[in-house]
Amino acid sequence: MRFDPVARAIALDLPGPSLSDNRSHESRVRAALESELGQPPLLPLEICRVLPGVLPSSGYKVQALVLDGPCGWETARVSAAGGSLRPYGLAVDLGSTTVVFYLVDLGSGEVISTLSKSNPQRVHGEDILERILFAGQDNGLETLQSEVIGLFNSSVREITAGQGMRPEDISFIAMAGNTTMCHLFLGLDPGNICREPYIPVVNRFDLIRPGEIGINVHPRAWLYCFPNIGSYFGGDLLAGILASGMHLREEISMLVDVGTNAEVVLGNRDWLVACAGAAGPALEGGILSCGMSARPGAIDRVEIDRNNLDVTFHTIDGKAPEGLCGSGIIDLLAAMFVAGLVDPTGKLVADRDRGRMQQVNGEWAYIVAGPHETGHGEPVHVSQSDIKNLIRSKGAMYTILNVVIQSVGIGFEDIGKFYVAGAFGNYIDPKKAVIIGMLPDVPLERFEGLGNAAGTGAIEALVRRKTRKEAEKICDRITYLEMNVRGDFMNQLTGALFLPHTDLARFPSVDEMMKQQARI
Repeated sequence: MRFDPVARAIALDLPGPSLSDNRSHESRVRAALESELGQPPLLPLEICRVLPGVLPSSGYKVQALVLDGPCGWETARVSAAGGSLRPYGLAVDLGSTTVVFYLVDLGSGEVISTLSKSNPQRVHGEDILERILFAGQDNGLETLQSEVIGLFNSSVREITAGQGMRPEDISFIAMAGNTTMCHLFLGLDPGNICREPYIPVVNRFDLIRPGEIGINVHPRAWLYCFPNIGSYFGGDLLAGILASGMHLREEISMLVDVGTNAEVVLGNRDWLVACAGAAGPALEGGILSCGMSARPGAIDRVEIDRNNLDVTFHTIDGKAPEGLCGSGIIDLLAAMFVAGLVDPTGKLVADRDRGRMQQVNGEWAYIVAGPHETGHGEPVHVSQSDIKNLIRSKGAMYTILNVVIQSVGIGFEDIGKFYVAGAFGNYIDPKKAVIIGMLPDVPLERFEGLGNAAGTGAIEALVRRKTRKEAEKICDRITYLEMNVRGDFMNQLTGALFLPHTDLARFPSVDEMMKQQARI
């Protein structure tokens, strides 16, 4: 990837004025910058106003901050040489659960600091639909926007202070989020996103000044918001396509973004098909009895010995367990299925382990960690209702993948690479996801975790100017399938509401593994 950042600090040693060179201050600066940039930059009026004071007093040795704006290079600052002028950008993954900020040194392309924060809008609902409904209430939209703008400003202060900087040192922001999150961030009414025919207010956002929406950074900074392609296909997935590079290769790839919604892209350099549908927040732990985000104390790995049913688990940062995050949930369901603690229909087999199977709030539950093991003194468990929710979520995930490949007439065996992105794209164990029927049964080496692909794509938009045009080209190439109105999705979903599926021919490795287990 060629380093070509959206902001540059350029040192200029200008010739002083004379009778033989009586150009204006503006002409002198513009010509020097054009020589460096290959094109004449814009010099806004407020920048021109400072030139008579800065140029002579500095001996015509100055430095200029230029930004790649909507009309090309634009001068954002001119000051005397020798100062600490250095361009910085902020890449943001605006998630519905977590917002991640990356402070990027645009002089080197290095990410110098990362900050992850819980999205304050969660108090109005974990589900995007709940927030859309809240936005339609009196002052609801203003409240949601105010909360996320407040988070931006406090996070900018924190991340810059940690580097001995000021918020004003940030001169460019690139942000990727789903369609609804971007609408709420920009104060746009999301009400029609969830209603037929599912129309956002904006698909492609022009660059805006962050100050227009109350973000306190450099006054002449620009904010780039990745475009969306549909109501459930947002800029976060577009950023993921860029991060994977699948749009540049000949082999067919599939990008799966695992989160509250299941977002999928299939294709190569010649064609791209995409869709998104509600897989449900269960795979993120959002609606489970003991679900939690991937933070210290979350169980992220689980194993169950099939013979003695001993449970071993791992928690993030090694803290006492407090709940289950996404990767732990998938591990747990797979381990329970293999150990015979849950049958193919998703029903807990209470007689299999009378010690860990207990009644909790009037229903059977499986105790993963007892109260003596946890950090809060309460057991971490998964209930019968939780398992039903998990199976619905994983079934929706698999069905969406299957509908997409059928729409172009290929099979899973024709796909060379499966990229898994999203909240736990780097942590999900593909083998466990295959066991429960969430991902297709293909050779495991074809799966590749992308981690925070949205954040990676946002960083790329800061360090490579052509990224914005590349994103526009991808938008023009993508065929978007609206999953909410497809009858074949609902028809196929029923068969996926089993472990791993009603049609075991789709999961030959799981079928063989279970047969071997039965023979032992």
